[in-house]
Amino acid sequence: MLSDSAAFSGFSVDDLDAARTFYGETLGLVTRSGGPGFYLELTGGTTVLVYPTKSHQPASYTVLNFPVDDVEATVARLAERGVRFERYEGTPAQTDDDGVFRGGGPLIAWFTDPAGNTLSVVADE
Repeated sequence: MLSDSAAFSGFSVDDLDAARTFYGETLGLVTRSGGPGFYLELTGGTTVLVYPTKSHQPASYTVLNFPVDDVEATVARLAERGVRFERYEGTPAQTDDDGVFRGGGPLIAWFTDPAGNTLSVVADE
């Protein structure tokens, strides 16, 4: 029934201007105005709606994962742009000084947008 629908995902933020700056300028993603907020135009034709909500609560899960060829180099470039990487309780021994988790599975580093939503860069295996 919905197999022909061009579905898209979305998540909320509390400050649309801060989010647009972060996603467009800091992360270098293509943004397009639309809906009640803006769209992220991702590789492969994926579209994600970022919309404002006055009662915003950061997602309790990773909203976007960005597969990359070189996690360490990507983390370094993002850190130069002011991105701070997260270290989660229970993982300090597996997370290096740069914020790259090395506790099994692919290398991954988590960070948040200005609204507190969690994103990651993860090794493209």
